[in-house]
Parts: sequence; C-alpha cells; structure tokens
Amino acid sequence: MPTYTVHQPPPRKGEATSAPERFVFVRDGFHFWAFVLAPVWLLWRRLWLAFVIYLIVSIALGLVLRLLDAGLTMQFLAGLLIALLIGFEAASIRRWKLTRRGWKMLGFVVGEDAEMAERRFFAEWSKRAVEAPVAPPAMPEPRYATPVRRGTPSPSDVIGLFPEPGGGR
Repeated sequence: MPTYTVHQPPPRKGEATSAPERFVFVRDGFHFWAFVLAPVWLLWRRLWLAFVIYLIVSIALGLVLRLLDAGLTMQFLAGLLIALLIGFEAASIRRWKLTRRGWKMLGFVVGEDAEMAERRFFAEWSKRAVEAPVAPPAMPEPRYATPVRRGTPSPSDVIGLFPEPGGGR
C-alpha cells in the first residue's frame, strides 16, 4: 500500500493554526507522469526551481554528449536516466518545495489511495487532539554541583586495571 507524507502549511495572517483543509498529502513512490512528461509535470505542480534545474541539466548534458560525439543511443539513454530520476524523486522534489516554503511535515500515513490516507490521518489526528493531556507546569532547571576533589591524588585513585610501576605480575 502507498505511503503518504502529511504537510501542514504555515498559518495565514490572522490564524492561530492553519486549517486542516489546506493540508497536503504527498504520495511516496514512482510517479509515472513525472517520468513520461517531466517538464509538464514540474510546471503543473509549480515546481519552478526544479524545472529550471531540469532544463539546465538536460541542456548541459545534451551539449556534453554532442561534444563527445555520442551516438543517438547514448543520448536517448541519458535522457531516459534523467526521466527515471525525476519519476523516482518526484515526491522528494515536492516535499523539498513545501519545506522551503515553511510547511511542517506532520507524519506518515498508509492508505490504498489519497482519500483513504486522509480518512486515516484525520481520524487519528482528531483522536489525539481529544486525548491530548494537559501540559504539566514547567519545572525549574536542575542545578548540579561541580565535583570537588578532596585531598591530594594517590595511586589508589586509579580506576581500571592499570599496572603499577615496579609491580610484579
């Protein structure tokens, strides 16, 4: 079953916390459409920085392969590898964007599809909100005394199995 990460947006102006309707569920795993149509998928998801990086890497790789006089098969394989990378890392790219924008990851949830994952998450989330214990009063930070040596050090102060000078076996 697919795993989803749950992301909470930063609160809007005038809100104490963000509304649960704005939470985003990002599915882990391979994204077929990101593999097949990487530039379109990146633009559709508004991943502008990732799109620019994709273009720069693709163009640079194409130029390097032409300078090396690589055949069409090698150019195709290089493009295929970039497409596979985008397909496998599509969820990570989305999470990276959300993190950059200040979204907080709340956790993971497993579900057959996005709707089931949402149901499971919100059922557990509401249950925890009801059962949340009242925070105990803040306790002062403990103060520790610095250890003080009493007297002069002696050979018997050694801890462990160290041979004494001049001692026999």
